Amino acid sequence: MSEALTMFIVMRKDLLRTLNWPVGSVITQGCHATAAALWTYREDERVKQYMNDIDTMHKVTLETKNEASLLKIADDLKEKHVPFYLWTEQPENIPTCLATVPVMRSSLGDALKKCSLMR
Repeated sequence: MSEALTMFIVMRKDLLRTLNWPVGSVITQGCHATAAALWTYREDERVKQYMNDIDTMHKVTLETKNEASLLKIADDLKEKHVPFYLWTEQPENIPTCLATVPVMRSSLGDALKKCSLMR
């Protein structure tokens, strides 16, 4: 079986556990980042391929500790030339999550190694 294109969404777990954001608000942040990544990179061939088969989309939602760890992941993805969208909630200017374009997991290297599945 071949590797599937997958979007990776990385959420800050401190939004729920420390800052006491409502669950719905945190979920919405991930939705914003995902939509923004797909729209921003809509001409990317991986996005086109992913969107041409919407019944078999793959997404993995991960969590990271806080803003600093989210920004470190963003830097790591930049170094690996993995396109992503970092969602920053306005008007507060708070980076809340990021979403990659659809990629093969193997192309991420160790950029997301410190993340765990969001629970």
